[in-house]
Amino acid sequence: MLTSRQRGVTLTEMMIGIAVVGILMVLALPNFTVFLQNAQIKNAAEGVLQGLNIARQEAIRRNTTVRFQFVSDLTSGCALSSSKLSWIVSLQDPTGKCDIAASDTIAPQTVQKQSATEGTLNVVAAATGGTTVVFSGLGRVSGAGITQVDLSNSQAVCEHVSASGTVRCLRVLISSGGQAKLCDPKVTAASDSRFCS
Repeated sequence: MLTSRQRGVTLTEMMIGIAVVGILMVLALPNFTVFLQNAQIKNAAEGVLQGLNIARQEAIRRNTTVRFQFVSDLTSGCALSSSKLSWIVSLQDPTGKCDIAASDTIAPQTVQKQSATEGTLNVVAAATGGTTVVFSGLGRVSGAGITQVDLSNSQAVCEHVSASGTVRCLRVLISSGGQAKLCDPKVTAASDSRFCS
């Protein structure tokens, strides 16, 4: 008489497997949270850097002044803000007109805009020097304006601020020549390309 072999897993084996997976998830959750917070900061920093580069390139392409502005939101009630992550690249001041689509003729002549809700949950911005950077037709910064933007997470402490900090905060620097650079305030070696100089 032939006996068939049992295939599959027993209830006990399945429960042990679920318990092991549960323990691994509990151990990995804090690291995953920090990973997500760092990713949000990096996405926000890259978004700001992209906006600054678009504004500068448009100023050179059009041979006229183009503005990069932080705004409270992208509605008709928007206001300039140095602590919000929504931004608009335009030829004119977008205050109260942030809901207008990109246009070369309709004020504020928006080139591009980005909402703070795009992958940057809990990210906090702190712009030094105001709410706006104006680029001349040569791509240089025209007048006074934003010189740096610090990006952190409202749910965690930056590593460069405290020894118990858990997230890697970033900074965007804008030179008077118009170049924007993403850097890491924690890096202290001047020879490192991530150094904020």
